[in-house]
Amino acid sequence: MSEKGLQMPSGGSCSSFIPSSLFSAILVLGSLSRGLAEDPYVYFDWTVSYLSSSPLGVKQQVIGINGLFPGPILNITTNWNVEINVKNELDESVLLTWNGIQHRKNSWQDGVLGTNCPIPAGWNWTYQFQVKDQIGSFFYFLSLNFQRAAGGYGGIIINNRDVIPLPFATPDGDVTVFISDWYTKSHKKLRKDIEKGNDLGFPDGILINGFGPYQYDKELVQDGITYQIINVEPAKTYRFRVHNVGISTSLNFRIQNHNLLLVETEGSYTVQQIYANMDIHVGQSYSFLVTMDQNASTDYFIVASPRFINSSKFSKAAGVAVLHYSNSQGPALSPLPDPGENDAYASMNQARSIRWNVSAGAARPNPQGSFRYGEITVTDVYVILNRSPELINGKWRTTLNGISYLPPSTPLKLAQQFNLPGLYKLDFPNRLLNRPAKVDTSLINGTYKGFLEIIFQNNDTNVQNYHLDGYAFFVVGMDFGVWTESSRATYNKWDGVARCTTQVFPGAWTAILVSLDNAGIWNLRTENLDSWYLGQELYMTVVNPENDTTELQLPDNAIFCGLLSSLQNDQAQRFKFSGAPSISNASKASLIALVAVAFGCFVLSPS
Repeated sequence: MSEKGLQMPSGGSCSSFIPSSLFSAILVLGSLSRGLAEDPYVYFDWTVSYLSSSPLGVKQQVIGINGLFPGPILNITTNWNVEINVKNELDESVLLTWNGIQHRKNSWQDGVLGTNCPIPAGWNWTYQFQVKDQIGSFFYFLSLNFQRAAGGYGGIIINNRDVIPLPFATPDGDVTVFISDWYTKSHKKLRKDIEKGNDLGFPDGILINGFGPYQYDKELVQDGITYQIINVEPAKTYRFRVHNVGISTSLNFRIQNHNLLLVETEGSYTVQQIYANMDIHVGQSYSFLVTMDQNASTDYFIVASPRFINSSKFSKAAGVAVLHYSNSQGPALSPLPDPGENDAYASMNQARSIRWNVSAGAARPNPQGSFRYGEITVTDVYVILNRSPELINGKWRTTLNGISYLPPSTPLKLAQQFNLPGLYKLDFPNRLLNRPAKVDTSLINGTYKGFLEIIFQNNDTNVQNYHLDGYAFFVVGMDFGVWTESSRATYNKWDGVARCTTQVFPGAWTAILVSLDNAGIWNLRTENLDSWYLGQELYMTVVNPENDTTELQLPDNAIFCGLLSSLQNDQAQRFKFSGAPSISNASKASLIALVAVAFGCFVLSPS
């Protein structure tokens, strides 16, 4: 939100300044100008720009939002309408995507190349979407050109409506934690390495909230690195929302001498179970309740360390922050807390233990388990197999079922809207075919209101993590080896957790079920940036065969590119607002005055 305030009479009974946080609350009342029955609207101005930072002691260029790295937290509530004007001050085009936000029947706002033209350097564009029937912990990030490797990410909190209680006592505080592998090379150099077929190599370190590690060992961590301190009060319980926003590394998260009570993942309340640590894979988000129940004789380490690598490299790369009680009597003491078994089998067993809380209400008051996914007949099955990078037509590419995705210059959604022929095919194979790998624009033709089964088979040597935009899917099974029809006997058809990103271990498979009730064109991708950048993604089109008046139409402020470039009006001025509907200044003034009266003061003028 723009940092603005409102000036008050000098002799008034209120503070002389209304901060931007209250100004945001005032703007929520914008819903009054659209009718009292509608859900609230909130408005934000975000500027994407380069910043200078030294998270690992080496000065480098990172990407921030509103001067922050990581970016601001988007803290909203179920069914709110959100408008975010994104101003691009980078030297290359950008898009923001909203990991886990379903954009019900509104894939125009998804922020990926299949649905949106990029926002050119020096331009702006306003996202307009509703967080319909969702709660939970998510994050946003820049989706183009390996930019997430330089930052450009931030958290999303969707709170329960007041009428739906949390399935646990209200925490005393809320803490967002971003964990990520990190390289001191720029994102531009990293993507060039990938294009040449070079492996990324081991990360230079692990960041926690954009900071490097606390110097827990002088031989492993150099002097002068700024680290994260999280301040807490004794005997209080905090909700920790932890996101792996990294490039390709699975990370183990833990807090020294404290248990993690898992309560939510990516919009689903889970069965509440205690873990000493949690493996969090790229693109995944978890919520834990952590009670400050220690004697505070020292501070405590918060650790994120790589999984599935040898121990000497693990020690070098660990990300370490500090949990500081207000009554702490000294610094945290080594060694770092034990991450447990560094083993894919143990990690898979942990993943299998995560269960859906079928009795809890979430975005709606009815229990989550009232959707009995295990009783629905599957209409389509796709077994999707990946492979390690390979040369196709002289270039390094990654594939799904032998196809490396090639984004057309005109986004798929625009091509569909304007009936442009020949830009894509509805022929993505439901299994790997016996033919050479190729580069193509091949889509899944999803059946509206069908029930889809997808099995991801990982033939790579690293954990791959798959994300589906527009939906939450049910993770019903995973195992090592090759999936067969008989593998369905192991499926969890009652309380498999619903989420938007799932891990697939090397030499293993993961099965998901998804109800295709959200019309639009939706991206299915690996969250591992190296594999994604080389083509390991596809799109699924889901069209209501009837005249669907509920699917949102082309936005008035759409950017046009490719074959439709002639429809685009130039933005003559940098950062001119893109024409998104908003409350008039007069309406804002009236609403602000209304709030000011409630606070016993009178507004003279906006600043």
